[in-house]
Amino acid sequence: MHRTNTTASTKAALVLLLCLGARSGAAAPAANAPPATRATPPPESSAYTLQPGDVIDVSVWKEPDLQHEVLIRPDGGLSFPLAGEITTTGMTVEAARAALTERLKRYLPNPVVTVAVKTIGGNRIYVLGKVNHAGEFTFSSPVDVMQALSLAGGTTPFAASNDIVILRRHDGRVEAIHFRYGEVERGKDLSQDVLLQSGDTVVVP
Repeated sequence: MHRTNTTASTKAALVLLLCLGARSGAAAPAANAPPATRATPPPESSAYTLQPGDVIDVSVWKEPDLQHEVLIRPDGGLSFPLAGEITTTGMTVEAARAALTERLKRYLPNPVVTVAVKTIGGNRIYVLGKVNHAGEFTFSSPVDVMQALSLAGGTTPFAASNDIVILRRHDGRVEAIHFRYGEVERGKDLSQDVLLQSGDTVVVP
């Protein structure tokens, strides 16, 4: 009789252990599941910068009279009802939205402003000389010299690719930035593959 009770106890213990093992096994996949990923916002440096010639859509929630297409003038300024004159030079779209919101707060309680680029007409670069498709190119995200050459269809067989010059105008002066295609192509001195600014001209002799 004692032996029978011992056997029954042993069986009960085994069943309990099996149940616990099954539960822990079922929970294991959840514990090993990869953590949920979160979208990382792009850095501010990669945000689009407004330029003269761009057209933006500006709208204020619940204010039908404050919904307009706005052209950014050659001087970098824009005009908007109630907000008046705003200079957008060097501003991102988000910065322009914040500036408009701040101006409109003088007349509207908690204005909700939306700004979106409708037409990109200001961010332009030029690629001239011995390339397959010389011309003017618009861009909405940062473009470096190698990418600009690609947009122009690459250099021709007779191009002096190690004597490329980027002409950049600022403060009334013109700066010449030298670019040696062969070095960058071999992975050397990559610092010369600079990001181009609106108005830059890439000259391939």
